[in-house]
Amino acid sequence: MSANRVEEVLTTARELVAAFGRHDPDAYFPFFAQDASFVFYTHPDMLASRAEWEELWVTWEKDFGFRVHSCKSHDGVVEMVAEDVAVVRHRVVSDISFDGSRDILTERETIVFAYRDGNWLAVHEHLSPLEGGE
Repeated sequence: MSANRVEEVLTTARELVAAFGRHDPDAYFPFFAQDASFVFYTHPDMLASRAEWEELWVTWEKDFGFRVHSCKSHDGVVEMVAEDVAVVRHRVVSDISFDGSRDILTERETIVFAYRDGNWLAVHEHLSPLEGGE
């Protein structure tokens, strides 16, 4: 696999995390395919589309004061599964306000990217808590 492909995926993942960390949904959501799926340990249901995640984001903002103050990626690894499919595994540290509380969350994240129409798009995201913090 091309080192160029790995760097493209890493750059896309960094930009996705940066948009999330700025609480910029207009920049963040286009990194995901419309048919992307999401598994968040903080939410009871798997989300089966980007639209479902967008709707949940708006609900969290309105009902719980959801706000991302920052998000940083650490220890990122790219595994090229095929020429057009990549898996990114990393640790993320996010400063988030939710339901009147501001917390630093340290999580493990896996993002599956697919190369579609000349762009790397996230097709699946999975978050899990990382005990022991940073």
